[in-house]
Amino acid sequence: MMLKRGKTYDDVYNSFTWNIPEYYNIGVDVCDKHAHQKYRLALIYEDENGTVEKYTFWELKKISNRFANTLKAKGIKRGDRVAILLPQCPETGIAHIAVSKLGAVALPLFTLFGPDALEYRLNNSEARCLVTDGANIEKVLAIKDKLPLLETIFVTRGSSEEGTLDFWETLERGSADFTPVKTRADDPAILAYTSGTTGPPKGALHAHRMLLGHIPGIEFPHNFFPQEDDLFWTPADWAWFGGLTDVLLSSWHHGIPVVAYRGKKFDPEFAFRLMERHGIRNAFIPPTALKLMRQARPGGSSPVHEMRSIGSGGETLGSGLLDWGKNTFGIMINEFYGQTEVNLVVGNCSEIMEIRPGSMGKAIPGHVVEIVDDEGNLLPGGVIGNVAIKRPNPVMFIEYWKNPDATRDKYRGDWCLTGDLAKKDKDGYFWFVGREDDLITSSGYRIGPGEIEDCLMKHPVVAMAAVIGAPDETRTEIVKAFIILKTGTVPDDSLENNIRNFVKERLAAHEYPREIEFVSELPMTATGKIIRKDLRKAEVEKKMKNS
Repeated sequence: MMLKRGKTYDDVYNSFTWNIPEYYNIGVDVCDKHAHQKYRLALIYEDENGTVEKYTFWELKKISNRFANTLKAKGIKRGDRVAILLPQCPETGIAHIAVSKLGAVALPLFTLFGPDALEYRLNNSEARCLVTDGANIEKVLAIKDKLPLLETIFVTRGSSEEGTLDFWETLERGSADFTPVKTRADDPAILAYTSGTTGPPKGALHAHRMLLGHIPGIEFPHNFFPQEDDLFWTPADWAWFGGLTDVLLSSWHHGIPVVAYRGKKFDPEFAFRLMERHGIRNAFIPPTALKLMRQARPGGSSPVHEMRSIGSGGETLGSGLLDWGKNTFGIMINEFYGQTEVNLVVGNCSEIMEIRPGSMGKAIPGHVVEIVDDEGNLLPGGVIGNVAIKRPNPVMFIEYWKNPDATRDKYRGDWCLTGDLAKKDKDGYFWFVGREDDLITSSGYRIGPGEIEDCLMKHPVVAMAAVIGAPDETRTEIVKAFIILKTGTVPDDSLENNIRNFVKERLAAHEYPREIEFVSELPMTATGKIIRKDLRKAEVEKKMKNS
């Protein structure tokens, strides 16, 4: 099941058909099926010291078999959730392969999550096992007493603490032979938490078939990936679908090697050097990273590195960034669109279609995408409405974990509503307009204000808080908090920094409020609900006035 090349977009779209087998397992697909080619390269891993490790699919199969046997010996069974709190590194891929082959459900977690964010996700998912490293184990142990179901913790690339197991030492005792569980394509495989605009984050439960449904969304914007000598890399963390499914698992599905690097912070100059050093041919680079790379190297008359494909998504790039990309890399950057619940359903393919700056592209082959109203009725071209994807669709999530009401609200008949507003022109191009709700888009992350507001309310001097996305040239939006302080509290710079760090330490570095405004009142409905749209409107007007 691969995209067939064609001369036009219509040729490719109309010739595609799904072929989803009844039985399918992600772990077998991305690893074991290639392992008979003993020397076929799967992973090039470079650490912060410049040390490079290489792994073949044959090696990954043996190691993941050992880990699957270890998990089984610890009582992990089909359907159990196994959390993976790791950066880009070999153990992340090994854990995902092993969990899938065992028939368990992988729970990817971002390493920058603080204890509050981790506690909620681990408890809500009822995770029984966690794999992490020496850099993250302390914050896990700090909340261990609040996680009654978390029985087993593996630590890799760092000394194991009391009550934990050394990942590699434990694997040495496990057998390298393992018979993968025979999973159906519809069986649960991955539980990914997505930010909610009200209340805590929701867990989007995905089936094994999700990866097969995801493949056209990689092949299309990467100009009929894979091609000879392709080699994929992304700065996006493998805890997010942008790194995990857009790059790692999709590349391995095709037997294409991936470059991994575990930097603590994105360094645009290092990114250039990494791409040049390894001869990277394909990349998913989020818009904010591209903007930082443009600042580092404004552009010249000849490409600094010859790429075959670059995809980007999360926000519109604009003609200026697209032109810089073409001058810098010698190719057109293809923008694409999706969300955690149903990823990569709209995109561009410069090989067969005109790239229109500002457009999300057209429906990716295999997906029926339209603009609908609040009731699920199709809207005519040029009219703004909700981006919707028709079911059944193999890439679509099963449900929101333990949240049937939210799952039901996600659909209008057979249409899955994204919550994103857009319009579709007469040629089939989609044009993003904005969010229907209060979700914040910052540096490619989708951030729900609810979790941040809940965290702020735990601060001892905060009486009330509202969080919005304020316009920002580099990050698209930044998190801004409007705070009413408790009586007698005097605001100053020290308090601002204290509140920022309070959120950063408990949630995540990308979720803390970069701007704080202390106010005496907030716009409220008659029922006491904060009207965030009024705050957003005021911020946009302020931005326009100052520009």
